Amino acid sequence: MGIGQSAHAFSFFDVMKQARELADQSYKAPEPNLPDSLQELKFAGYQQVRFKNDHLHWLNAGTKFTLSFYHQGMHFNAPVRINEIDAAGVHEIKFNPDDFDYGNLKLDPAALKNLGFAGFRVLYPVNKKDKKDDELASFLGASYFRVIGKGQTYGISARGLAIDTALPSGEEFPRFREYWIARPAPEDSTLTIYALLDSPRATGAYRFVLKPTDDNTVVDVKARIFLRDQVGRLGIAPLTSMFLYGSNQPSPVPNYRPEMHDSDGLAIHTGSDEWLWRPLVNPRRLAVSAFSVENPKGFGLLQRGRDFSRYEDLDDHYEKRPSVWVEPQGNWGKGSVQLVEIPTKDETNDNIVAFWVPEKQPARGEPLDADYRMTWTLNDNKLRTTPLAWVMQTRRSREEVKGPDLIRRADGSIAFIVDFVGPSLQSLAPDATITADTWVDGNGQIVENSVRPNSVTGGRRLTLRVNVKDPTKPVEMRAFLTNGQAPLSETWTYRIPNEPEAK
Repeated sequence: MGIGQSAHAFSFFDVMKQARELADQSYKAPEPNLPDSLQELKFAGYQQVRFKNDHLHWLNAGTKFTLSFYHQGMHFNAPVRINEIDAAGVHEIKFNPDDFDYGNLKLDPAALKNLGFAGFRVLYPVNKKDKKDDELASFLGASYFRVIGKGQTYGISARGLAIDTALPSGEEFPRFREYWIARPAPEDSTLTIYALLDSPRATGAYRFVLKPTDDNTVVDVKARIFLRDQVGRLGIAPLTSMFLYGSNQPSPVPNYRPEMHDSDGLAIHTGSDEWLWRPLVNPRRLAVSAFSVENPKGFGLLQRGRDFSRYEDLDDHYEKRPSVWVEPQGNWGKGSVQLVEIPTKDETNDNIVAFWVPEKQPARGEPLDADYRMTWTLNDNKLRTTPLAWVMQTRRSREEVKGPDLIRRADGSIAFIVDFVGPSLQSLAPDATITADTWVDGNGQIVENSVRPNSVTGGRRLTLRVNVKDPTKPVEMRAFLTNGQAPLSETWTYRIPNEPEAK
């Protein structure tokens, strides 16, 4: 039975109706139902609780997709309701402790009664056609979900909605309280999931259509959001990632891994057809950047470094972490793509958030529609619709930077080495005159701006040296390559944090 056959049983309209009615009611927090033995589990203990592979939902239904479920435990202390849509209608998928392997945990069977699921996994033969337990997506915790495609490993996460991220008042975490999953037909290569979102100040109806392909996984998202009350910062299509250190910000302590991050930059395709690239940083203080855009064509947190040598990690394989590109469907109007960078000393903490903030919030009871396509990929080059060159890497040095004139300088300036590659540069003669159009705000002074061919990459290398006037204030910078008549590259943009650095 495919989605088309079950459409009469349930649709996005049904979730939207619930979200609208829920928004007219006072918020009711979920009621935790975990016994102490499960709530006090540490991470290692929770990892022992696994869904049995021979109990996978739809295992014998002949479908390409199967489901497994997350057990409640640790901070996942309130159940989420998970339903199946099939030819008979809509029915709840019931929790059964017999579906789980509890490892070495000694749990009272009575404590497992009347529990529920914390979330679920979607399994699909992503890498091998006969591999039934290959994960495609995971929905667990608040409104978080993660997706991967062929050859990818989990890294960046997405969320349904972000509220007041990085505001002094504190962040509110909306929660998917109920899911409906349409049972696919054996020939179906897409899976449809509906979700109902709830929080003190917002509700929402969501539809996710997962489409794994040979190159990536596409998720088409349809969302209708209702506010119970105004919020300080409303984040649409939020992405959450990790950046500990990288080529533009080396590790402050010796580490055999040259870089450690799930994403290395924020990319934006503006409504005016400009392409922006902002390398990520791990700041010493919280940093929020806003890029004003009308009707954005796309934005995403990308992992551009794909060589193993960039990371040298045989366990975590950061070179296989997916990039995620968000492509709005329709006009989103005026607003901004905002980037939040949070200090962290640990790679287990997600410290990077990016989302779209509309200029105007909907009035109470009025819907906000946000439809978009997410592409989880190892090759974001295929997503570009421009011949412009892009930034392959950004490197940063302090003092004694060897410039094109081979003279070493030690004047306290900060140097940025930016390598551009791409079609617009490949057709140029090596001796073609290419310059960089640059801008820096009043707290910085550019003391060197030079471009030269990079014979290794076939592109161009930009060297920018900057003096910071007041290190207690940030410096904003922009640069792009040009032949004097038109841009040849995306715009590299960088923010030097407002903090002195140890020399």
